[in-house]
Amino acid sequence: MTFRALLLSQADKAVSSEITELDESQLPDGNVTVDVAYSTLNYKDGMILNGVGRLVRDYPHVPGIDFSGVVSASNDDRYVEGDRVVLTGWRVGEAHWGGYAEKARVNADWLVKLPEGLSELDAMSVGTAGLTSMLAMQSLEEQGVGSQPVLVTGAAGGVGSVAVHLLAQAGYEVAASTGRPETSEYLTQLGAKQIVSRQELAELPSGPLSSERWGGCIDAVGDTTLAHVLTEMEYGSSVAACGLAGGNALDTTVIPFLLRGVNLLGIDSVMCPFEKRVQAWGRLDELLNRDVLSAMTTTVGLADVPHLGSEILAGKVQGRTVIDLNK
Repeated sequence: MTFRALLLSQADKAVSSEITELDESQLPDGNVTVDVAYSTLNYKDGMILNGVGRLVRDYPHVPGIDFSGVVSASNDDRYVEGDRVVLTGWRVGEAHWGGYAEKARVNADWLVKLPEGLSELDAMSVGTAGLTSMLAMQSLEEQGVGSQPVLVTGAAGGVGSVAVHLLAQAGYEVAASTGRPETSEYLTQLGAKQIVSRQELAELPSGPLSSERWGGCIDAVGDTTLAHVLTEMEYGSSVAACGLAGGNALDTTVIPFLLRGVNLLGIDSVMCPFEKRVQAWGRLDELLNRDVLSAMTTTVGLADVPHLGSEILAGKVQGRTVIDLNK
């Protein structure tokens, strides 16, 4: 049986892509086969599609770092034909073929059954970004959120958009930081009560501490933005750092941690334990407003992916982009 896939090739260090027909016998090893319904476009996908960062070492390769769909064959007792599943992490789309194909074969340990109320489209309308956002929010709550607003940096992107919405749905006052003023109305519709210019956070403050402004923060930018935000955190509050779009340098001091008791929490959705994944997907099912989720999501076909891979690297993609494998 053949199926469509976006296949990456490399020649003279240049990466190219084409939509082609593959046979199931070409799928990588795994004990569960999934008919893929949806995948998504993330910043990391943009890097892979353009050969940035050497995230993929072996070609030919099917990218797509997450997907949702229905089990079509299983050699594992935990999954039977017809189960609706979601996969994020485990280096799928990097070291293992990913979601930009109508079929995928993976390790059963990597899958999570979808909650009853969450459709395959819902799951990818949040995708890896949504799982990351929920893990970040849960980490903030475990440490305790302060009385000041919760800041989300990189708020117009995939992780940021979902984080703004989830925090607002959970009852927090949300401040959204963006470098694109034209997205202010969009972020307000997601639930942000305050819009903060990225430029306001882009330069290091003159001292190690500034006035307390934030009762928590989900940071999807890193670098100078993260260093700046650390100086403005409320006493005993936390920053959940989950992205390095601005770079992985961190020019800061120990003062925010010693004198204000600030917690810096690292969020990694790639190797997240199974129990945390199940808990996060369950809470996503509870909190997500489907109308708002639809408004932040753009659905495209497989043929649109190469062009959009360059767009997301240039910071031109707003919200969530879902790849419909049936288009």
